[in-house]
Amino acid sequence: MNNSMFRDVSSCNTYNYGDSLYWDARYIQEAGSFDWYQRYSALRPFVRKFVPTSSRILMVGCGNAVMSEDMVKDEYEEIMNIDISTVAIDMMRRKHAHIPQLKYMQMDVRDMSVFPDDSFGSVIDKGTLDSLMCGTGASISASQMLGEVSRLLKPGGVYMLITYGDPNVRMPYLSRSVYNWKIELYIIQKELSEKWYSCVTSPPGARTTTAADTIDDGPDGQKEPRGMLTYSRHKKTN
Repeated sequence: MNNSMFRDVSSCNTYNYGDSLYWDARYIQEAGSFDWYQRYSALRPFVRKFVPTSSRILMVGCGNAVMSEDMVKDEYEEIMNIDISTVAIDMMRRKHAHIPQLKYMQMDVRDMSVFPDDSFGSVIDKGTLDSLMCGTGASISASQMLGEVSRLLKPGGVYMLITYGDPNVRMPYLSRSVYNWKIELYIIQKELSEKWYSCVTSPPGARTTTAADTIDDGPDGQKEPRGMLTYSRHKKTN
């Protein structure tokens, strides 16, 4: 079966965002901080609504973003940050050595076996699933990652996914019965990023992006949609 069928080409370009070598090289070249998609200030209404400040949080694909630091300033108590790039983790660990609420580990989200089941109350993903969906073996990689996220979430926990991916591409992965997730979908309008909107809980009513909805100010010069999708998945209690 042709694996390209499973790649979300609508949100990809020629960069291999699923490759650790790409990210190591990028972070060596770009030592400053960079927040993909949105800063915490724009996402704060969602985070505060779904993620308690006392929750033990896993930030997957943290990169060199300042979101975790901003969350600590907003009274979040414990955030474990992981990334596939050793360069990024070493840099951020040094930068935040004085912040006890922030921990850093180099790790591939497709294998987080170092953590036992039910380790986290919340998992936040700002573009990591998107990266895997742009790489080779996208379908397998996405399934491995989401299986690990489901395993690590406590009953009643929340997986928050911030993505530019088409809901019709993302939902088949997210709605698998084995995860036992209740899914909510929201759209953040880029030009009104301080506002947030309840949209739908399943794809049929979702607003999907078209060429008319894109602008040219994305990372690496790629086009980005004017609307961003935020999914909140609650792991049901038995």
